[in-house]
Amino acid sequence: MNPHSFSLADLFAITAETVPERDALIIGDNRRSYREMAERVDQLAAWLHAQGIGQGDVVGLQMYNSPEYLEAFLAACRVRAVPANINYRYVADELRYIYDNAGIKALFYSAELEPAVTEVLDAAPGLTVKVRTGGGTPALAGAVAYENALLHDTRALQGIRCSDDDLSLLYTGGTTGKPKGVMWPHKDLFFGSLGGGGFYAPADGPVKTPEELADRIRKAHPMRFMPVAPLMHGAAHWATMVSLFAGHTVVLNDQHHFNAEHVLDIAATQKLNGITLVGDAMALPILDALKAHPGRWDLSTLFLFGNGGAVMSAHIKEALKPFLPANVYFSDGIGSSEGGQLGMGAKPIEGGMIKIAARPDLKVVVDGKRIAAAGESGILARSGYLPLGYYRDPVKTAETFVTIDGTRYAITGDAAKLADDGAIIVFGRGNNCINTGGEKVFPEEVEETLRMSPQILDAVVVGLPDPRWGQKVTAVVSVRPGMSLNLDALKALCHAHLAGYKVPKEIVTVPEVMRSAAGKANYVWAKEVAQRALGTPATA
Repeated sequence: MNPHSFSLADLFAITAETVPERDALIIGDNRRSYREMAERVDQLAAWLHAQGIGQGDVVGLQMYNSPEYLEAFLAACRVRAVPANINYRYVADELRYIYDNAGIKALFYSAELEPAVTEVLDAAPGLTVKVRTGGGTPALAGAVAYENALLHDTRALQGIRCSDDDLSLLYTGGTTGKPKGVMWPHKDLFFGSLGGGGFYAPADGPVKTPEELADRIRKAHPMRFMPVAPLMHGAAHWATMVSLFAGHTVVLNDQHHFNAEHVLDIAATQKLNGITLVGDAMALPILDALKAHPGRWDLSTLFLFGNGGAVMSAHIKEALKPFLPANVYFSDGIGSSEGGQLGMGAKPIEGGMIKIAARPDLKVVVDGKRIAAAGESGILARSGYLPLGYYRDPVKTAETFVTIDGTRYAITGDAAKLADDGAIIVFGRGNNCINTGGEKVFPEEVEETLRMSPQILDAVVVGLPDPRWGQKVTAVVSVRPGMSLNLDALKALCHAHLAGYKVPKEIVTVPEVMRSAAGKANYVWAKEVAQRALGTPATA
């Protein structure tokens, strides 16, 4: 028997061999055991191989949450192709950019998205394989229904040996510019973003060999876990893979949009043990639903309430506690497409978004050139298991992945400070930082304060040009239904919790704050909305 690699396909095969009859995935009425899912992955991989898809070919995944999403991802890995996420919310111009940049050779798409795919095929001249999921007969010329893309004869796969260096392509959200494809080798992704098999066994640490993963799975207590964000986003996909490689059962949201009551229905009926949200944008509606329907949901099996990708305010956590089991554990994590999972931590009392304990692979970099000393501020950076860079973008790669004193780092873009004890305090995205009168303001801190108001449903904070201050703090907010905005009360609340220079000088109301499907703020949109509302020139 050939030894396994750290390819994600090999790691999933190990998991399936270890707990074949356990449910791997539940979504709506669909269930897949690990055995069933592994068989279908191999059957789909055999079909892809027969179509000429192999090492280095990019396989686009333009799909809603479904078992087919994960099967297609792993099948691409099995033939050493490069799976790439495609945001199902993108419109024609955005899709054309992704199709062209990725140079997709195969595409899996949800049936509901077929019109959008058809409109932009001119941007993918190299596309030879098209597979439609979700049932029905494809209207797109040359497309194949998913269930017809499964070959039961999988012997051709025996000659394909996966590698640690096989690639997965993660496209960033593009909320601050064009999306970029981050090239993750599988071994680096497994250890840099998926915990290396040690996420649920921190005392044991990462595994040393792929085969050791089986021992971890056999020893661990099985859990049911749900990432609320869609699989097309890196954080949700990574969280899903972490649980799959632990032999857990992953439960996915079967709706295309976030609905707090539906998520709570799933949590109760599926007896979830863990759930992961993305900041206040998801946590606040969950809290509102619990308040509006006390006693409706039995959440007694829940013991992990995770958060990542955006701030979950301390006051919301406290308000959630009476509705959750007494032993529930709140975890806050931070990560990035380029840096992987950067660590867990808590909100620091000295200010900032999260404080991460000292770790040898995490540093604060000053001016992109040197490592910070204690007390200095700069940008959070990580060494060790890292992506190769951005796909087909050597310029951006050189800007983000730098070598300092002989060590290669990914510069994450998160503003940070090195504490005296070696811990790192993270303040927020550096490129969103507002400079007002020489003082730095991080939007996340102001947004958290605004959402403390019973008037405010959601808020995003940006900096707009100002002749006196350089930039002025400006808030774009949505007001709770049935309420009117009391500006004096809102500003009084801000002054009670923030230094005067951090208090918004302008507040713009909108019916709904635009966020990604994963709940992340869209600062480009917010700035454009504020500029139009206030008649501010579009130059910063």
